[in-house]
Amino acid sequence: MKKFIICAFCALCGFTTASAQKFGHLDTQSIIQSMPEYTAATTELEKLAKQYEDDQKAMQDEMQKKVAAYEKEAETLPKNIKDRREQELNELYTRLQESVKSNQTAFQQAQQEKLQAIHAKLLDAIKAVGQEGGYVYIMEMGAGIPYISTTLSTDVTAQVKAKLGLK
Repeated sequence: MKKFIICAFCALCGFTTASAQKFGHLDTQSIIQSMPEYTAATTELEKLAKQYEDDQKAMQDEMQKKVAAYEKEAETLPKNIKDRREQELNELYTRLQESVKSNQTAFQQAQQEKLQAIHAKLLDAIKAVGQEGGYVYIMEMGAGIPYISTTLSTDVTAQVKAKLGLK
């Protein structure tokens, strides 16, 4: 009988501890999109992408002009000049391809750096809300979790926005 009472007491204590746990959920995408840092980063990244696009277009235009000029006079050129021009066109094409790769890498790096700072700030705010509210878990709504009970879990999106100074 004593064992039964002790087991029942332990089970009851475990149940009350488990039921006292707090869970939260949030929509980080809506938070990030409302951050002024995100808007500024997006604007800067769009400008950077435009610069890379303009650079690439200028190189493509130069390539097209040189190819057109070469094709126009290729029949009348001596073999050594023809070979030299073909070599120049090949080098220009290689530079164009390398420029495209370099620009893509630089853009991805800039994008990662800008977004990393935003995500770090968001993560700090989520941690603060979690600690202040005594939450065991705060889950992302769009993280592929098939179901989150909104009756057993609290939406902390507004609290995180407030912690970030957002409306």
